[in-house]
Order: sequence, then structure tokens, then C-alpha cells
Amino acid sequence: MRTSLRTLLIIWLAWALIMVGYQAYVQKRVTLKRPDYATSWTAHETTRNSNRGKPYLLEPFLNSHVAWDSEYYLSIAVGGYHDPAMRGIPPDFSWDHPRDGLLQDHPDWLSMNAAFFPFYPWMIRLVSIPLRVLGLTPIATATLAGVLVSMLGTLAAMIALWDLARDDLGEDGGIRAAFYLLIWPAGMFLAQVYTEGLFLGLSFAALALARRQHWVWAGVLAALATWTRAAGGLLLLPLIWYWWRSGAWRSARDARMWLRALFLLLPLAAYALWAWTLGPAFHAVERLYFGRGLLAIHDSLDAWAGAWYWMMGSKPAGQAYYLVEFVAIVLAFVFSLWMWRRDRVLAVYSVLTIIFALTSGVAQGMHRYVMAAPALFLVPAGWGRSQAFDRSWTLANVLWMGIFAMTFTFDFWAG
Repeated sequence: MRTSLRTLLIIWLAWALIMVGYQAYVQKRVTLKRPDYATSWTAHETTRNSNRGKPYLLEPFLNSHVAWDSEYYLSIAVGGYHDPAMRGIPPDFSWDHPRDGLLQDHPDWLSMNAAFFPFYPWMIRLVSIPLRVLGLTPIATATLAGVLVSMLGTLAAMIALWDLARDDLGEDGGIRAAFYLLIWPAGMFLAQVYTEGLFLGLSFAALALARRQHWVWAGVLAALATWTRAAGGLLLLPLIWYWWRSGAWRSARDARMWLRALFLLLPLAAYALWAWTLGPAFHAVERLYFGRGLLAIHDSLDAWAGAWYWMMGSKPAGQAYYLVEFVAIVLAFVFSLWMWRRDRVLAVYSVLTIIFALTSGVAQGMHRYVMAAPALFLVPAGWGRSQAFDRSWTLANVLWMGIFAMTFTFDFWAG
């Protein structure tokens, strides 16, 4: 066990250094031709001046690790949800007549920050405190803190995957599952100022702890995952399922058991608290500006039909990007169904996370969102006993992941 954990730590440390070095290297070696036609809307968002007026994306320090949604997490961490330097939209915003402006000029408008959950930027702010001794600017300090939080969360996710896999696949199988997480095409987001690393660390650890019947910590981590991303609320089902399967409920007279079991409801309590405080503004900005919603099935069908049309069109960048999206969806479902043989709880949870992402109303980022499904890494970890599969799977993932890391580095769309 100690040997495996030491191996995981070495792999993680090497990965962290390689990712930072790789993204610095490609900035010096490669120049991408703008704009990016990956989707129907990215062309006008990827010109040379697209980040003008976005100070959180212009800080030179670790700039290759910030793009797109990174600015919102950094803004919340540095200036709060109502950061005057962030953009806002009017309550009657419409894409037919779009209007936006800085909150310092429109304090009564809805902050764009409202569309993002609080725990990741809170952790950035917390980790930034000791980093102030480095004398960096506030944005640079928050950027460094964000990368560290993402990478430390990734380490937790690796250890959790190893624990989820080792009973069935052995120590080597657990290490393969953790490694396959790092090299998944969207695994490059684990090294950026994005929520992936922290969310996967919290959610996978909650699942691993619940499987080991550590109900208190499983509930606490699941609640924090719920404050990190909306999909964290789905953890309520596998936690309760594991509790029921353990037979702990049979100890009807054990008051301590029931008290520990109450912690499994923390994700529900966390979601209710968030919905009461930050939820109304979140849903307004998500619906009005980002076009997202919960189980927006009709809009999702239209969006994915449009994505298929774009992929089948004449833009090579769109064909290449959506090829990965659709392959990721198919693989995630196949692996989740295959997981049914080994662990029905993880299989059902994996399917739910995929459906939750597919029905958000927007057709993009699925190769990133399906990372929340543990089956995506546990099933191929079993197949990885075959050296032929292991080498082939590693090569395919690493090459694609390198492309996405490069596009993110240059502020092109990576999902």
C-alpha cells in the first residue's frame, strides 16, 4: 500500500511539472492561426483582441493556465461575486439585443460571476493567503493558488480512484486508473484554473470513503463537491446506496450509527443552502447568458443536432473538435454500462453524471464533463492488464490531451 501511494505521488509530481513545462514550451515553439472554428460561436471569441478588457486573463504569470471560465473563478477569489471589475448583464438580458458592461458602471446588474459555484474560488482565496509572501500581484497570486488547488485536488482524485480500483484490479490496476485520469484528453483541465481537479478530488474521495463505510467524511466531502459544481448533488444517491448495501440500517438501536448516517444528507443540505443564497442569481445568468438549465431536454436535443450538423460541415476544426466530443460520450456510456458487472452503484452514478451534463442545454465540453464518471477510468484500468491495450490507450489519450493542452494555452476552445 505504501509503495503504491509513493508511486502515485511520484507520478503526480512528475505530471504537475511536465504540464507546467509543456504549456510554457508550446507558447515559445508554436503559434496557432486565429480564429478558432471549433464551434459555431468560437470564431469571434478567439481573435487576437478577444481578451481585451478581461484583466483576469491578461496577467502574464502562469497565463497559459488561464482561459475562458478561469476569469470568473479568479474574479470571485480576488474581488468577490460582485467584483466591480467583472462584467454584468441587465435582468432583462436577451441575445436578440445583447448588452453587458462592468459592474462598477452598472451596480444593479447581474454579475457574470453568479453562474459559478463558490467553493473553488473560496479555496483559491484561502491558499492565496500564505502565497502573498512571494510579492506577486493579487491576480498572479490567485492564479498560482488556483493551479495548486487544481493539482492537489487531482492528487486526491488519483488516490481515490486507486482505492476504488484496487479491490478488484489490485494495486497495479489502481495505479493504472489514476494514470488514465491524467492522460484523458480533457485531463489537461486538471492543471488549469478550472474546477475539474478539485471537483474530482472531492467527489471520487466521497465515493471511496462511502464504499469503505466512512459515512461522516463521505458526507462532508460530498457537500463540498456540491458547492464546487452542480453535479455534486448527484453524490447523494451513491452515498445512500452504499449505506443501504452495507446493512448499517439494521442497527436500529445504535444512535451513533444513525447520527453518522445523517451526514450522508449533507449534499442535500449543501444544495439547499446554496439554492437559498446564490441559486436565484445563478439560474438567471445561466439561463439568460449561458443558455443552460437543469434537464433542458428540448434545448439539448436542438443543441446536439446543431453540433452534429457543425461536425458534418466544412470546417475542419469543428470536425476535429466534435469528433472527440461524440467519441467521449459513446465511450463514457459504454464504460458505465460495463461497470455494472463490478459495481452497480458506480455504474448508475456514472450514467447519471453523463445524462446530467448532456441535458444542460448546450452541446459542448462533454469530454470534460464525463470525467466525473469514475467508470471512465476504472473500466479501461481493468482492460489495461493487456499490455497491447495499455500502450495503445495511453498513446491515443496522450496525443489528444497534448492537442487540447496546446489549444487551451493559446486561448482556443478546448471544451
